[in-house]
Amino acid sequence: MIAIIDYGLGNIRAFANILKNLKAPHIVARRKQDLSEATKIILPGVGAFDHAMERLNASGMRETLDDLVLRHKKPVLGICVGMQILGRSSAEGKLPGLGWIDGDVRSLRDDGLHLKDLLPHMGWNQIRVDQDSELLEGLKEAPEFYFLHSYYFKCNIPADIFAEVDYGGYFPCVVQAGNVYGVQFHPEKSHHNGVRLLKNFWELGSC
Repeated sequence: MIAIIDYGLGNIRAFANILKNLKAPHIVARRKQDLSEATKIILPGVGAFDHAMERLNASGMRETLDDLVLRHKKPVLGICVGMQILGRSSAEGKLPGLGWIDGDVRSLRDDGLHLKDLLPHMGWNQIRVDQDSELLEGLKEAPEFYFLHSYYFKCNIPADIFAEVDYGGYFPCVVQAGNVYGVQFHPEKSHHNGVRLLKNFWELGSC
């Protein structure tokens, strides 16, 4: 059972529709009781880092999510800001993140990338796969995904970087540390490539 975390951020209906079409059992989780049968977790997000953390902390699900991910090792997929809050902190705000993966969120404008005023990073980009990832299985060598963001996840452990994207310089767009996965792009807006990625997440551990 995939639990889609609804804490007021992200296109919950789009994820639910894709999973329904894939015939993947899922639930939209709005309270901790909804997580009782979760075997995998999707953590979407849009907007600002601190606002996302405030909403998640206020949802009543934070402690249960920590337990499922850190103690029971349930796979979790963070998407866009949902990926960014997997880290420890953000240059965008002051609140601590979840700390589920060793990294911090940095500004694309202020971190040495040559972007000038071309923010947010919005639209379709090919990604460069650095190492094999179960999430990207079955996709072509340089698949395209849809991006919309002005901050990025800076990994402190290079081995956690599975794919990067070039936008004024390369930065991580697919990360993984154990059972914790994150993607900076929006699979729910990335047509067949996004559907395949979500199918791969659903099928993790099924072989």
